[in-house]
Amino acid sequence: MRTTYQDATVRLYFLDRDSEGGAAETLLYGPLHEALELAAQQPEDIQEGLFLATDNDVVAYLDLIGE
Repeated sequence: MRTTYQDATVRLYFLDRDSEGGAAETLLYGPLHEALELAAQQPEDIQEGLFLATDNDVVAYLDLIGE
Protein backbone atom coordinates (compact mmCIF):
# COMPACT_ATOMS: atom_id res chain seq x y z
CA MET A 1 0.00 0.00 0.00
CA ARG A 2 1.84 3.04 -1.21
CA THR A 3 -0.29 5.68 0.53
CA THR A 4 0.36 5.23 4.25
CA TYR A 5 0.02 8.52 6.11
CA GLN A 6 -2.64 8.51 8.87
CA ASP A 7 -5.01 10.97 7.22
CA ALA A 8 -4.91 9.36 3.77
CA THR A 9 -8.46 8.81 2.54
CA VAL A 10 -9.22 5.11 2.21
CA ARG A 11 -12.16 2.84 1.63
CA LEU A 12 -12.48 0.03 4.16
CA TYR A 13 -14.63 -2.72 2.75
CA PHE A 14 -15.62 -6.30 3.46
CA LEU A 15 -15.46 -8.72 0.55
CA ASP A 16 -17.97 -11.50 1.14
CA ARG A 17 -16.47 -14.31 -0.89
CA ASP A 18 -19.23 -16.71 0.17
CA SER A 19 -21.99 -14.79 -1.61
CA GLU A 20 -22.56 -15.31 -5.30
CA GLY A 21 -20.33 -12.92 -7.22
CA GLY A 22 -18.38 -11.83 -4.12
CA ALA A 23 -20.30 -8.83 -2.79
CA ALA A 24 -18.29 -5.90 -1.38
CA GLU A 25 -19.74 -3.86 1.49
CA THR A 26 -18.15 -0.51 2.33
CA LEU A 27 -17.71 -0.05 6.08
CA LEU A 28 -15.96 3.32 5.99
CA TYR A 29 -14.75 5.92 3.56
CA GLY A 30 -12.44 8.17 5.53
CA PRO A 31 -8.99 8.59 7.10
CA LEU A 32 -6.67 5.59 7.32
CA HIS A 33 -6.38 5.81 11.11
CA GLU A 34 -10.17 5.59 11.50
CA ALA A 35 -10.35 2.66 9.10
CA LEU A 36 -7.69 0.78 11.06
CA GLU A 37 -9.51 1.42 14.35
CA LEU A 38 -12.81 0.18 12.90
CA ALA A 39 -11.18 -2.87 11.34
CA ALA A 40 -9.54 -3.83 14.64
CA GLN A 41 -12.97 -3.85 16.31
CA GLN A 42 -14.41 -6.40 13.88
CA PRO A 43 -14.64 -10.12 14.67
CA GLU A 44 -11.79 -12.27 13.37
CA ASP A 45 -13.90 -13.90 10.65
CA ILE A 46 -14.82 -10.45 9.31
CA GLN A 47 -11.22 -9.21 9.51
CA GLU A 48 -10.23 -12.01 7.11
CA GLY A 49 -12.37 -10.37 4.42
CA LEU A 50 -11.42 -6.72 5.03
CA PHE A 51 -9.57 -4.66 2.45
CA LEU A 52 -8.29 -1.09 2.37
CA ALA A 53 -8.26 0.80 -0.91
CA THR A 54 -6.51 4.10 -1.61
CA ASP A 55 -6.48 6.02 -4.85
CA ASN A 56 -3.54 3.90 -6.03
CA ASP A 57 -3.57 0.55 -4.24
CA VAL A 58 -5.55 -2.15 -2.43
CA VAL A 59 -4.31 -4.30 0.45
CA ALA A 60 -5.90 -6.90 2.70
CA TYR A 61 -6.25 -5.63 6.27
CA LEU A 62 -4.50 -8.65 7.79
CA ASP A 63 -1.58 -8.27 5.37
CA LEU A 64 -1.24 -4.62 6.32
CA ILE A 65 -1.05 -5.34 10.03
CA GLY A 66 1.26 -8.31 9.47
CA GLU A 67 -0.95 -11.25 10.38
